[in-house]
Amino acid sequence: MSTADPKKATKLTKKDFESDQEVRWCPGCGDYAILAQVQKVLPELGVPRENFVFVSGIGCSSRFPYYVNTFGFHTLHGRAPAIATGLKLARPELSVWIVTGDGDALSIGGNHLIHLLRRNLDVNLLLFNNRIYGLTKGQYSPTSEAGKVTKSTPDGSVDNPFKPLVLALGAEATFVARSIDVEAKHLQETVRQAHAHRGTSFVEILQNCNIFNDGAFSNVTDREIKADHQLVLEHGEPMIFGKDRDRGIRMNGMRPEVVTIADVDPSEVLVHDQHNPVLAHLLAHMTPPAFPTPIGVLYRVDRTPYEAGVRAQIEAARARPGAADLANLLNSGDVWSVP
Repeated sequence: MSTADPKKATKLTKKDFESDQEVRWCPGCGDYAILAQVQKVLPELGVPRENFVFVSGIGCSSRFPYYVNTFGFHTLHGRAPAIATGLKLARPELSVWIVTGDGDALSIGGNHLIHLLRRNLDVNLLLFNNRIYGLTKGQYSPTSEAGKVTKSTPDGSVDNPFKPLVLALGAEATFVARSIDVEAKHLQETVRQAHAHRGTSFVEILQNCNIFNDGAFSNVTDREIKADHQLVLEHGEPMIFGKDRDRGIRMNGMRPEVVTIADVDPSEVLVHDQHNPVLAHLLAHMTPPAFPTPIGVLYRVDRTPYEAGVRAQIEAARARPGAADLANLLNSGDVWSVP
């Protein structure tokens, strides 16, 4: 007979979340780094492994559920939010994660995404943004920059690209953040904070496709220059950046601007406030080369999750007097007979 204490839970490790499937992304793909950091964080979250579910659509990122040793769904193109919504409503105790890409989420899945965000379902959405369609071999995506030359835009894209964080804030998401595939510690902490938030957590992860769009984010990943191009956001801390921490962001009237710290009063430098929606919108619109790229949590606010409201309605209906009778329900209200 075993002498082990059944009440003592086995401590999970990263290895427990590694599946037996061969990881089949291109060598050097940023998806490997994201997978590794998520697998490192999951054991820390205090959730039984059988209560994790990863849901994906179609695309390179959407192979994610195969590689995490949890329950999961590899679903239809752009429809992962719909599947996740049904799952969370039926099983609200589960920790549900949606893994998607810039094409899957913002093109065919755009409508599903905005309604997931406005409803505030208690799920975590990781959007891998490499600014290209990688799985289908290099067509431009909704986040590709204007003028992008690809197989589907040989003369350059004329589309105005989506800014994923702006879209999320416009849909009134309650948690909006950004990280980078190769920033291991930052990505881990962002995933932890996303899980801790009660409501929809939207995390854009800048991810390199070294085959079809190599170096799309080299300004924030190259060791020699990234400090001059990243604005690492910390709640309650001034917005200072640069290799020598010598530059900052201040407001010039109604517009933000980059300043040299030595040339201004330190009190003029903006202080990050995760609970300020106006500031979050300003940050989401900051793009290079005029501004550094903000990473971290731009915005968070508490709002009742969608499934909590739905289940409250169900419980209220069940508490009403009288036994449920389907025949009476079907014959109530406006009815008519067909001779």
